Amino acid sequence: MVMEENHIYQRDCVRGLADLPKGGVDLVFADPPFNIGYKYDVYEDKKAADDYLNWTRQWGAGVYRALKPDGTFWLAIGDDFAAELKILFQREIGFSCRSWVIWYYTFGVHCVRKFARSHTHLFHFVKNPGTFTFNDSEIRVPSARALVYADSRANPAGRLPDDTWILRPQDAPQAFGPEEDVWYVPRVCGTFKERAGWHGCQMPEQLLGRIIRVSSNPGELVVDPFGGSGSTLVTAKKLGRRYLGFELSPEYAARIAVRLNATQVGESLVGAEQPLTSAPSTRNGKTTRTKQTPGLFTNVNSG
Repeated sequence: MVMEENHIYQRDCVRGLADLPKGGVDLVFADPPFNIGYKYDVYEDKKAADDYLNWTRQWGAGVYRALKPDGTFWLAIGDDFAAELKILFQREIGFSCRSWVIWYYTFGVHCVRKFARSHTHLFHFVKNPGTFTFNDSEIRVPSARALVYADSRANPAGRLPDDTWILRPQDAPQAFGPEEDVWYVPRVCGTFKERAGWHGCQMPEQLLGRIIRVSSNPGELVVDPFGGSGSTLVTAKKLGRRYLGFELSPEYAARIAVRLNATQVGESLVGAEQPLTSAPSTRNGKTTRTKQTPGLFTNVNSG
């Protein structure tokens, strides 16, 4: 089957990936079912552990085959199978893991007899650890020197974020100050304007945008094996990438197509990309967040 780019296909991703030309994809982002009993409309999300891992081997091998020799694969996964899948993709399928990123978010699901989960694991895999796309200039954030101290010695280009991602540090709990250069992205909850409305596991566009910018270039091909709400493909289109996705559910696939048709190349991503950067010069004293208004800064006299 000839696969047309810039399209969402209603089909099983194992078969879909097998039909892609070998070695033609630049970036794959996968947010598969976590096997925790989530209610999808046509997929059973509670397989026996061995069945789930065997299924992952099938689509994972398809991802490896479809990627270019210098291609990149990002995997989003929950706690329950994070360790097993990291080993599977490294030792069995052959990927190299560049980073194990933690995405921290608010609005975690409330739990009664355990701590509320407020993070997801993001594995950054590559086929060739010596040659892969990593556009570090596209994702740099202000350093502590610039953001907190307004120090003239700060690199104006900023620095790479840490591997705990908090997209807007000024919105984070007090334990995560803006000086830590980490990313905070809230989950896309039911009341959010960004919510597509038909899928409960929706990735924020700013999170996807950071991944797509750093691991691909304009005009390159981004593939999502698990279309879901369509956010990966929408974000790829906005950022000028070619895109292609698979979705098992006929209803989800149809809704993704509508969402893609309503999206324009060059359109802004939903949400704020960078934290606040305004601060007085170093000679006027260190800056700190006010207790009355988290996220804003005030002078503290140092002398």
